[in-house]
Amino acid sequence: MNPVTAHPLPVEAEDFLLWLRVERGRSKATLAAYRRDLRAHLSWLEHDARTLTDVDEDVLVQYLRSLRRAGHSSATTARAMVAVRSLYRFMAAEGLRADDPSRDVELPKVPRGLPKALTEHEVSELLAAVEGDDPLARRDRALLEVLYGTGARVSEVVGASLGDVDLRENTLRLFGKGRKERLVPLGRYARDALAEWLDPVGRGAVEPRRWASRDDSDAIFLNRRGGRLSRQGGWGVVKKYGSRVGLGAKLSPHTLRHCCATHMLEHGADIRTVQELLGHASITTTQIYTKVSRDQLTAAYLAAHPRARG
Repeated sequence: MNPVTAHPLPVEAEDFLLWLRVERGRSKATLAAYRRDLRAHLSWLEHDARTLTDVDEDVLVQYLRSLRRAGHSSATTARAMVAVRSLYRFMAAEGLRADDPSRDVELPKVPRGLPKALTEHEVSELLAAVEGDDPLARRDRALLEVLYGTGARVSEVVGASLGDVDLRENTLRLFGKGRKERLVPLGRYARDALAEWLDPVGRGAVEPRRWASRDDSDAIFLNRRGGRLSRQGGWGVVKKYGSRVGLGAKLSPHTLRHCCATHMLEHGADIRTVQELLGHASITTTQIYTKVSRDQLTAAYLAAHPRARG
C-alpha cells in the first residue's frame, strides 16, 4: 500500500477539510485533491519527526524545494502548496497554532495560458450539426445552445433541475463553485431549444416508467435511460458534434464557455457583465478574455488600417 495514500490525517487536518466542505461548500473532487496534498505533506514531515504544530517558515520552504526537485510542474507544486498554506492559515485562525508559518512563503508563478475560443462561424457550424427532431437530438441541441448561450460550466448545466428554469422569464438558475447561486438570462436560441426539449415529445419521451431517484426526476437533462445526464455525458455530447464538423481537436470542456465570454466582449459587453454571467468570484479571472479580444482587435487593425504598418 502506498504510504502517502494510507497516511492518516491528524484531527487538525480533518477539521480543516470539514470546514472546507461545510462552510466553503467545496466539491468532493476538491476535497479529495486537498486530502492527497495534505497526506503527502504530512508524510514528508514524518521523516524529520515533525508535526503540524512545530513547522516554521524554513521547513515549508524546504518542502517547496522538495516538490520542485521531485520534478513536479509549477502548476502541481502551486496546487500542493495552496492546500498546505490553507491548512496552516486555518490552524492559526482557529487558535490551533500561534502563527501562520506559510504567510510569507511565495508560491511558484504559474504561466497562464489564454483560452482558445472558436470563431463565431465555427460555433454556428457546431450548433447546426445537431440534425433531426427526435428526443435526443432535441436534448443535444438544447444542451449546446445553453452552454454557449449562458457561458455556464458543463457541471452547472447538467446539475440544474426543472425548478431552476423559467421559460416565461427566460432565466436559468445555476449553482457554481461553492454552491454559489446565480441567475442567468436565456437568449432566444437557448430558450427555444430548451422549450423543444422540455416538450412531452422531447424529454417526456425518454422519461422512465419509474424514476430511479428524485434527483433523476428533477433533472433538466436526461440520458437515454432516463437518469440525470452526467458531466461526462454532457462532455460526450460536445465531443460528438465537434468531431462531426471537424472541431474535435479544438474542443475542451470549457470551449463553449470561453466562446461565450470572448464573443460577448468582442461585441462590446462590459467586463463586469461577463463576470456576473460566468460566475467568476474575481474579475481577474474574467480579464483573461479581454486579452484574447485585444489580440484579435490588434490583428484586425494591422490588417485594415492604411497607416498601421510602415
